[in-house]
Amino acid sequence: MLSIKCPRLQGLWICLGISATMWGDCPAGLAALAKQDNPRALKEFIAAAGQGDACSQFHLGVMYEQALGVPQDYKETLKWYRLAASQGYAEAQRNLGLMYADGEGVARDYSEAAMWFRLAADQGDAEAQYNLGLLNHKGQRIPRDDNEALKWFRLAASQGYAEAQYNLGVMYHEGQGVTRDSKEAFRWLRLAATQGDARAQANLGVMYVDGEGVPQDYKEALKLFRLAADQGDAQAQFGIGDMYDEGQGVPQDHIEAFKWYRLAADRGFAAAQYNLGVMYHEGQGVPRDLKESLKWYRLAAAQGDDQARQVLPSLYKESLEWLRTEAEHGVAMAQSGLGIVYAQGLGVPEDIKEAIKWWRLAANQGDTEAQASLGFVSESGTGVVQDYVQAYLWYSLIVADYPDNTNAVAGLQAVTKRMTPAQISEAKALVRNWKPK
Repeated sequence: MLSIKCPRLQGLWICLGISATMWGDCPAGLAALAKQDNPRALKEFIAAAGQGDACSQFHLGVMYEQALGVPQDYKETLKWYRLAASQGYAEAQRNLGLMYADGEGVARDYSEAAMWFRLAADQGDAEAQYNLGLLNHKGQRIPRDDNEALKWFRLAASQGYAEAQYNLGVMYHEGQGVTRDSKEAFRWLRLAATQGDARAQANLGVMYVDGEGVPQDYKEALKLFRLAADQGDAQAQFGIGDMYDEGQGVPQDHIEAFKWYRLAADRGFAAAQYNLGVMYHEGQGVPRDLKESLKWYRLAAAQGDDQARQVLPSLYKESLEWLRTEAEHGVAMAQSGLGIVYAQGLGVPEDIKEAIKWWRLAANQGDTEAQASLGFVSESGTGVVQDYVQAYLWYSLIVADYPDNTNAVAGLQAVTKRMTPAQISEAKALVRNWKPK
């Protein structure tokens, strides 16, 4: 998955590419900032900016954006960035692009963002080149063009921009805009990983485990996974768990595997959530616990994990008595599961109307699985009158929480195509006003 731009506000020197000894064209103001003397810096920048100094205008914008000695004020930020950008100041052009891309202080406008990124990128600004590549790759309000994305990623990567190196690695690995090439993917990921990019480290770890583009090496894989896991990378945490689970390069240890899976699962990593479901179901590394197993399978399924979705019906059947008791007590997970049991006739007579009753109770509490089921029956008219407005509502609520849930996204797109403008307006109002009961 390609990554979003380097955060602009993570720290003055990092984000702006400034060091305490590189003062550019406004040394007095930057020297004051280096000493954390914001009042002095503000005074110096205002004096020089008023005389048309682009460097000072830009850094005034930064101070208003980051609330350095002044209240945060995006209107002032935009004013000063625009003045500097109009003089060709690349950093100001780039930051204007970021504000339009993020919708920060202005209405989000990817076309406007692309224009400003392009002006800065043409001057060699690596972050602007990277973000222009990202806009082209994602096709955000401009036609998707992976060839153009590759061009800008390469330019940024050649300047050592780690995020661009990582994205080039991903594109070569997935064959996006280029012929799939594991060795080239490895090369770019390695460059990003040496700069500490956790995603690159985690992906390299996977390549070493699989022996893809490089000889299989569990020791190197574990080393890379640990580097990334120390930065909180969920894929790496999952990778370590998997190595202990399978005994790859380490003694098999289900307790240790569980620990790492849990860390990744808590960060929303669907494969880890699924594996926790398996471990609780089988009593592997933890005491057997059907309730916990259901919980983790459902979390994975909510993100579109097909394995979890396939396992759940049989587990619901196995847990039927528990489901009945908990559903009657208002537990949404049990109500949703009981709906599946009735819909599929798992140990009970098939009864879609009874299923819908339980799904409604669960969906109204915010249960994703039940919302998905109601979205489907509303779209197809199964057991209820076909209702695209209701389908739109339930699919939209899922997508808002889980934008990578491909089934919900596909369902939302399908019903939207069949709806009238009035129906879409009605459905959007329902989404805006919906609250769990």
